[in-house]
Order: sequence, then C-alpha cells, then structure tokens
Amino acid sequence: MDSNSKQKNIIILLFLIIGFVFIIRLFSLQVLNKTYKHSATKNVLREVIEFPSRGLIYDRHGELLVYNQASYDLLITPRETTEFDTTLLCSLLDINKENFIKEIKKARNYSRYRPSIVVKQISPDKYALLQEKMYKFPGFYFHTRTLRSYKHSIAAHVLGYVSEVNNSAIRNDHYYRPGDYIGITGIEQAYEKELRGEKGVRFFLVDVHNRVMGSYENGRLDTSSVKGKNIYTTIDWQLQSYGEELMGNKAGSIVAIEPSTGEILTMVSSPSYNPEQLVGRKRIKNYPRLVADTLLPLFNRAIRAQYPPGSTFKMVHALIGLHENIITPNTRFHCAMGYHVGNFSMGCHHNRDFKLSGSIAQSCNAYYANVFRYILDAPKFGGTKKGYEAWREHVVSFGFSKKVTPELKNELKGFIPTSDYFQNNLFKYSRWRSLPIVSLAIGQGEILTTPVQMANYAAVLANRGYFIMPHFMKLVEDGDINPAFKEKHYTTIDTVHFEKIVEGMEWVMDEKKEGTATIARIPGITMCGKTGTAENPHGPEHSTFIAFAPKENPVIAIAVYVEKGKWGSLYAAPIASLLVEKYISGKIQDSRKKLEEQMKAANLLYPDKPNFISYSE
Repeated sequence: MDSNSKQKNIIILLFLIIGFVFIIRLFSLQVLNKTYKHSATKNVLREVIEFPSRGLIYDRHGELLVYNQASYDLLITPRETTEFDTTLLCSLLDINKENFIKEIKKARNYSRYRPSIVVKQISPDKYALLQEKMYKFPGFYFHTRTLRSYKHSIAAHVLGYVSEVNNSAIRNDHYYRPGDYIGITGIEQAYEKELRGEKGVRFFLVDVHNRVMGSYENGRLDTSSVKGKNIYTTIDWQLQSYGEELMGNKAGSIVAIEPSTGEILTMVSSPSYNPEQLVGRKRIKNYPRLVADTLLPLFNRAIRAQYPPGSTFKMVHALIGLHENIITPNTRFHCAMGYHVGNFSMGCHHNRDFKLSGSIAQSCNAYYANVFRYILDAPKFGGTKKGYEAWREHVVSFGFSKKVTPELKNELKGFIPTSDYFQNNLFKYSRWRSLPIVSLAIGQGEILTTPVQMANYAAVLANRGYFIMPHFMKLVEDGDINPAFKEKHYTTIDTVHFEKIVEGMEWVMDEKKEGTATIARIPGITMCGKTGTAENPHGPEHSTFIAFAPKENPVIAIAVYVEKGKWGSLYAAPIASLLVEKYISGKIQDSRKKLEEQMKAANLLYPDKPNFISYSE
C-alpha cells in the first residue's frame, strides 16, 4: 500500500472518529441530558398554578371561626396591551395611579411576553365591577386567589394571620414561590402544612409571542389542587368573646384550660385587634399602624409577657415544704405585720399565727418567708446553695422556666434563676444565704412567669399534681392528634400533699375564713383560687389571680393578669370568676350582674376617663 493510500485511510478514520464523537455527544444531549429538552419545553409551555383553598378553622363546638373568600390578582401581558384609560382603571380599582404606572413599567422591564401581577388582592365587589369593562383593557386578566375572613372579630392572637412568604421561607421550603401566602403567627403558623393544602398545576401551549394555543398533551400532565385540611380547635368562641369584652380598656391576659386534657379554652391578650385588619390589602395600611401603637396590640401577652407571679406562687413553696417534710399542715408561723429579721422587713397585713390553710386564705407573707428559708437552709440538703437547687428542681417540674405550649413558636420561658445566676451575681463575693433572696418566697424578686404558665400551674393544682401540655388542636381533618397532647407530666411533689393546698384555695373564696377573694365567690360553684399582687417598676402593681372549678373534678383552670390593676381581688379575681361562671353555667346570675357591669366598665388604659375603683359604689 502506497503512502497516499495510508494517508487517505488515516483521514477517513479521523473523520469517522470525529463523527462518532459527535453522535455520542448529540445522543447525550438530546436523550440522556434533559436540560436542553426542559429549556426548549419552557419556551412553548405556560405553567399556571392552581392555588388550593386554605383549610377552615372551627372552635371546639364546631362553630366556624375562619373561612375563605375569593380574591383576585390583576395581571398584565405587556405585549398584548393597547392604549387604555389608566384613570378609569385606577378609579374602578380604587388604587393610586402613579403606583399603578410603576407596576406596569416593572412588568414591561421583566418581560413583554410573560404575565406579571400589577394589582394584588382585589375584592369580589371590585372584581365584579371591573369584569363588565374588561373589554376596554386588552392584555389584562385576573388570577383567582383566596383570602381569610372571620365570622367573629375575636381571638386574633390565637388564630394568627396569613401573609406573603419572604425569601427565608422560600429557601427553607421549596413548596413556596414568590407571591405565595403562609401562616405567620398563631394557629395559622403552627398548622401551616395542614391548612395550606397542595397546589395544582395546568400546562398550556404558547406560541413565540407567549399566546395560549391550547392545553398541553390534552391535560395529561395537569394536577388538581388539594384543599387544606379543616382544623377543630379547643377554643370556646363564646368564652373567648366574653373574656375579650371583660378585658376591654385594660392591658393584660386571660388563659383558661381544661385541666384533664390540657385544652386551651380561651387565650385573651389585651389590647388586641380585629383579625380582619391584617387581611389582604388592608394589611399594608394597618400593620404599620398596629406596630407603632404604644399599647402593643400585636404583642401576645399570654405567651410573651413576663410578670412576677406574686402571691399566687405561694402554694409552690407550701407543696415543697410538705414534700420535703419541712412543714406539716399544722405548722404555725407568726406574722407580726410582716417578716422581720435584723434590719430586714417584709410587710404584711396581719398580727397573728397561721397554719397552712389559713396562710393561703389570707396570703400571709411572713408564713412563706419562713417556709422558703426553712427549705433552703434545711440540714438535709447540706448547704443553702444545694437547698436552693433542690427547691428550683421542684419549681421547674410545675412547668415554670420552660415553654409549655409546643404549638406557639414565640412563647417565652419565663425565668426561675439557676444557682449559677445567683453565684455569679448576688453571692460572687460572699457565702450563700437565704435571706437576700427571700423575696422569691412571695413570688417577687427575680422570678418571672407568663400567663399561660400560670394557667398551667392552676391546672396542676386542679389535677393534684400533673399537667398535660396546653394546646389548641382538638381535631384535624383526616389526621392524628399529636400524642404529646395526651401525655401527663407529673411534678416532683407527692400527690398526697395537694388536698391540703386545695383546701386553702377554697378558703380564699370563703368570707368565714377571711379569704382575700370573697368578692369573686360564685353561689352554687365551689371555686378554689389565689390572689396575687405583682410588682411593677413602671407604675401601679399588676392584679393577678389563678383558680380552678369546681373543687372536685375541675373542668376549668384559669389565670388572669390585669396590668396596673393593683390587688388581685380588685380586677383579676372578679374577671376570672365571671369567666368560670359563664363557662360552667352558661350565664351570669342576677346577683352578680352588677359585678359584671363594673368589670366591663373598668377603664385602666385611659386614666382621664371614668374608671371603676370601688365595689361599694
């Protein structure tokens, strides 16, 4: 074979190799690699998302609380538009013309061929009005969405609200895209995945100008949206409404729980707001105003306000004292108008001896200063610091210094100081002693609790030693209840000690025992309670009260805080008793109607207006 033939064969072989490489590469690109296929497909397809209806929310009796109403987004495909009357369109939609023109320019800059939203959340009445005139506005069309609506203007903090997703939510969950809605607070946030449903999608063929030419593959790839699941909450809407009415013109909170189940019957945070204020386009105007309001209507005091528990905390010390054999029900301590040691004095209102039940009934500070110091200094613990650590372990078992509502992400823990806290602050340069921290004995000092923790504490007392985590979920459509909502959490205190505490709480309501809350006694219902006065560095003390009823087989445990309400018996106890009576009996007795009127009329937010200050009026 001559050299020319060899060269010819080599050239042919090179062409064959190059051709084979090209064939392999084309096969990879067109068959194995889907990227180019997807890119080409996107150029001829329009993906239209079908948004699901959000699940409905009901109260414990099946009363509808939250439902959906139609809302419409106005979209524009810039290439398809012609000259139109901008002023007319803006007047029909009741929107600002300058902002509307900016949105159109933004849409044109994004794409002349693809649709963009220019007006969000148009109400059904404006949509109906505009539908008749859409022929005047070529290139514009509507996209249907739903917005939340409320049958009753209550429970804003409990229900929460829905708003557009932010970038963080989109990064954390690929389900969401810009413009989608998500639960921001309350039940809407806690059960977002159950309530939101599943989006559907429809595919349409479009031409080079992005005009719809028909369904893609006869809808074979289309999926239907799946509506969100309905939720039945533990809330009693009538009790919630009544609680909000009683807390009108007051700052504070009410939390009521069914002790045997942990179900939250009502959670009031006052001042509050109408949940409709944060729906749709109204939110743009109302949210900044609510944020700027000095009364903090967006602040959920039930789970985020931290107050000293005051005298309502005294039963914890009594129970620890009984459990550790520091005291017995018959142990006596003398009150000499307070507790006095050297130059230290803690005031009180009595000059007599007290046993346990009487000390609860008349809320003796001296009694509990003695009990607290005897616990911390007990020889069995081997030192005050270890005594304090044993005391704190008991206290925390009641649900203090921890979150007790797993559904609400913004709940604060309160504060029960650790021994390290005092070691690094109060006792850094001195030995541990019980006297410098004796204010803890009456629920003051460094102790902070939230209203929901106090209601849970009332449930512990009602149950004689255990609680079930407070929660809002009673039933979810086609779903299971979190097993954690059935688990009993026992305190470290032996259950045999609770009956004597319950007796003292019953005496609180008894005139013959000179109880501190006889004004809140409910004829025919045996309620056990405890008043408290919580210190407030910014003004008058806070009025607080915890209770449960009936004494046997309790169905409701409650905690009430009224900011700047002075004494527990002045506002918190009457309000709590009215709610208890309303829940158990369904109505308020005639003999207590005047008390009800006084509580509703009491105005603590605006001192310059008439305010109820005396029961004798």
